Amino acid sequence: MKLSHTLRCLAGGALLAAGALAQAATLTVTHWGSGMYGAPFAVALEKGYFKDAGLDVTGFITSKGGGTTVRNAMASDIPYGEVALPAAIAAAKSGVKLTIVHGGVISLADLLWVADKGSPIRSIADMKGKKLGYSSPKSVTDMVSTIALDKAGILGQVDRQAVGGLGSALTALREGAVDVIYMLEPVMSKESGTLELAFTSSASIPHMTQTVGIVQTDYLKKHPDTIKAIIEARRKGVEFIEKNPDEAGDLLARQYKLDPAIARSAIRSIMKSGSPYWSRGGLDYEGMDAMLGGLRLVEALDDAPFDWSTLVDESLLPADQRSKK
Repeated sequence: MKLSHTLRCLAGGALLAAGALAQAATLTVTHWGSGMYGAPFAVALEKGYFKDAGLDVTGFITSKGGGTTVRNAMASDIPYGEVALPAAIAAAKSGVKLTIVHGGVISLADLLWVADKGSPIRSIADMKGKKLGYSSPKSVTDMVSTIALDKAGILGQVDRQAVGGLGSALTALREGAVDVIYMLEPVMSKESGTLELAFTSSASIPHMTQTVGIVQTDYLKKHPDTIKAIIEARRKGVEFIEKNPDEAGDLLARQYKLDPAIARSAIRSIMKSGSPYWSRGGLDYEGMDAMLGGLRLVEALDDAPFDWSTLVDESLLPADQRSKK
């Protein structure tokens, strides 16, 4: 009888522990519905990985990125979000108490440079004497185009112009104001019939971390299991994409309300680079340092020393995803 009573108590305790995590929640993901950053979350929701981890995720909050996404994350019931690394750095430097708990997108495979269909521009070397459109000063596209053209030795021989968001960038290209513009997946897959790939960002910059998972530091201390559950569900989402890219595209299409063919094409395009695009959770410090250097290059960040150890906590990551540093 005593043993039976003990087993019942243990079982009840396990259910209570699971119930403590099973709260309805919306999570913050930058550019949800329009960028490829959210694919692991879409898959995790569709496949039930959040429920498996004890979380009732009902949807996602998003924004056009930057500081707005960080503010959305910090104001949520679960103050967590996958946000742009530059936004996380800026928020931390301004005094926001946040902690980076996992890597997000660790490649530039989704950031392409395109010309009109039939253009003779087929490589970055062909940009000599041409006009390139990036989004805005001090942006990632400003930084990446500067680095890529400088590595090619033609930075001073290309007329770079700020052309705004993707809609206005496409207008500038089609009206002949520029010869090449930046382009992101899945929009590239949607517009592939009218655009020509000129060059890729990842060929010039193999390692650059775009997004990271952040959480309000005080919340992390009180609710580590909740954040660990999010990290685990997202990791399973990444692994599913890697093994089943076409099925993952169909799942993404349902969440993003995309044509499944476009979603599958976008995932295949990203994976074609051969390097991981979505981290399974691990932090790529080389890629994070590359982002720091790029921000300083376009004067979006000062030259003051920056210590990742003051901002990062890897303790909730699976052992195989923790840094050896």
